[in-house]
Amino acid sequence: MEYYNYIKSFHLIFVITWFAGLFYIPRLFVYQIEAFHKPSPDKEILGKQLKLMAKRLWFIITWPSAILATIFAIWLLILQPFWLQQPWMQVKLAFVILLFIYHLKTHQYYNQLQNDVVKKSSSFMRIWNEGATFILFAVVFLVVLKSAINWVWGVVGILVLGVLIMLGFKIYKNIRDKNADA
Repeated sequence: MEYYNYIKSFHLIFVITWFAGLFYIPRLFVYQIEAFHKPSPDKEILGKQLKLMAKRLWFIITWPSAILATIFAIWLLILQPFWLQQPWMQVKLAFVILLFIYHLKTHQYYNQLQNDVVKKSSSFMRIWNEGATFILFAVVFLVVLKSAINWVWGVVGILVLGVLIMLGFKIYKNIRDKNADA
């Protein structure tokens, strides 16, 4: 088990890079959606560059990181199968499933935007961008506290953070709209 900490380190590294991709890709979606509504030639120039950036981020960083984080996680669970009996780990795995659902839904948005199909607003994508943050908070609290009960306080904190973020978006949008009208 000398190599256990190396496996754990690789798992953490790929979790971090996976989340980095999940944090950045919706921001690129915001820019893509806003570029889609610009006049020519800005629309085409920006659209082409943003699609390339999104493609590289999604397939060179985000997807490989998700796959490698999962492989190393499974390896850790094979080495320490008793963790699966721990309530905190069961709740954590539920959040990991939620993370994969978020990832796959984000992939759907990626495909739409790569094909110039704009079904969501840039405001929606700004809010969508926070989804991975909420999951990250829950997972970190679960792993650090190793308690299926105490994580509830972390999630309550996440909800409060979510409300504050939503208020911040609303204030920012109002300021931006006022400046656009001026």
